[in-house]
Amino acid sequence: MTTSPRPAPGRGPASHGTDAADGPTRRELQRLATHVLARGRADHGGRFGLRATPSGIGTPPFGPVDTVLRLSGTVLIREHQTGDGAPAETIDLTGRTLAGAAEFAGVDLASTFDAGHDAPLLGDPDAPLVLDPDAAVAVLSWFAIGARVLDAVLPQLSVPTAAQVWPEHFDLGLAAATGSGGVTIGASPGDDAVPEPYVYLAPWEAGRPGDPRFWNAPFGAAVTRSELDAVDPVPGAVAFVRRGLELLGPA
Repeated sequence: MTTSPRPAPGRGPASHGTDAADGPTRRELQRLATHVLARGRADHGGRFGLRATPSGIGTPPFGPVDTVLRLSGTVLIREHQTGDGAPAETIDLTGRTLAGAAEFAGVDLASTFDAGHDAPLLGDPDAPLVLDPDAAVAVLSWFAIGARVLDAVLPQLSVPTAAQVWPEHFDLGLAAATGSGGVTIGASPGDDAVPEPYVYLAPWEAGRPGDPRFWNAPFGAAVTRSELDAVDPVPGAVAFVRRGLELLGPA
């Protein structure tokens, strides 16, 4: 199976506040991403990396009928190919269970699956999911923002990997070569250390060249949503990543 290239993050910069509903909703979305989306893909070939979509996250096409599973807010979407076209089915997960989501997606929760030691446990599949609709939109929209940031810097990266959402850390990231060895660049909707969304660089080597004020986190550097333009955080995040790449030097 594929594993995330990102080191364990540790604590990032201080949070400037976040919606109280974001944390529980984010953890439930990670659980859904792991045990419905990623597990569904892994059952057909072993790979479990996900992708950012315009309104959330989803799988690449997998299996004999090119199934795609997507999360958009609290809605789970299942698309697949048939002889008559490509039907799309939806289910609102508000008040539903993980078992119900898996049944709708055609995923077997009893199958053997390991997404890494930091991945969320299956838990009680019959317990109601704790999902706040507004928080779900806020959490999942950060992946689309992250994808825009990564696309903007992609042309200047050396031997980059494809950007994927890793269920273990629930972030969107890619790896690239640098003068100091390599770096993982990504966007997280928040975690237990940094409760609000952030964009990060995680160099693989211990050295942190250049301005020490830039390297503000044990894993490298991060900039949080509240430190960026509230209307359009992408330009500021792109500038942040480019600054980090400049300090790390060309491959």
